[in-house]
Amino acid sequence: MSGLEVRELEAFLVLAEELHFGRAGQRLYVSQSRVSQLLRSLESRVGATLVDRTSRRVRLTALGERFLADLGPAYEALHRAVDDVRAAARGIGASLRVGFQGTLDGHLTDALTLFGDRYPDCVVDLVEIPLSDPFGALRRREVDTAVVLLPVREPDFVVGPVFSRHHHTLAVSARHPFSARESVSAEELAECRVIGVHSDAPEYWRAVHAPTRTPTGRPVPSGPAVHTLQEGLSLVAADRGTMLLCRATAAHHSHRSSVAFVPVTGLPVSELGLVRHRHRTPPQARAFAQAVVDTLPDPDHRSRPERFGDASVGEAEPLAG
Repeated sequence: MSGLEVRELEAFLVLAEELHFGRAGQRLYVSQSRVSQLLRSLESRVGATLVDRTSRRVRLTALGERFLADLGPAYEALHRAVDDVRAAARGIGASLRVGFQGTLDGHLTDALTLFGDRYPDCVVDLVEIPLSDPFGALRRREVDTAVVLLPVREPDFVVGPVFSRHHHTLAVSARHPFSARESVSAEELAECRVIGVHSDAPEYWRAVHAPTRTPTGRPVPSGPAVHTLQEGLSLVAADRGTMLLCRATAAHHSHRSSVAFVPVTGLPVSELGLVRHRHRTPPQARAFAQAVVDTLPDPDHRSRPERFGDASVGEAEPLAG
């Protein structure tokens, strides 16, 4: 254990999930070469090769598989110990940190109210997640669960329930030629500079919320890249580009006289999903998922069991401290 580096262990665990040095680096916010360096250092400490890597694939060795099986539970136990001490230091028997992007959805507000009524002793902290980094806060354990824009294709995450389905609008400057239109088509995005999201977000996620091509394949000019929704709206107001937003977010910002929100036809609907980590979910997060389900507006949907990870979200239960 002498000189053991937690960062090396984290690099191994993430690489074991991704089996790709580039994607592991993105999740760890380091370069691909840094992941390789951390792995080599860990292998030097243990005196054996843990990962076979070739130009075509990455896979764990037999010893690497054994190390993963032993390390995973120990690593999670270490983090739980830190979380428990942090909670005790704050004098909180039960707390929940909920991440959200942009603005609080009306349905989310209802769910928070219901959760508060059911568990008045649970302290709820709301944490805004940057638009450019939808998954980082959950991976860094800064939140227990997060409400993010779909799609989510992260192998270490589970999504559910899904809610707040809305059609898209195009935010444009009040001076933009589209500002007086009743609607625009997805194909007409080829005539706009669409504001993008910085590269902290996965490419597949950015491609949905700032598409580079129309449904028929016409190129969409790229506008500036932003970290937050407010940055994007400020650039729209300055006529530096346009931005795709769901109608609920557009309605929340409809007071802006310098920005017009024009409905877009021909795009899939925007959806929000409640996301949690596949291997660590406190009971408070599961109870909050149930509150989200119970406040869904569709009675038929409420009557169907929601799958939140590997267990159905059940009735309200006492929360563990």
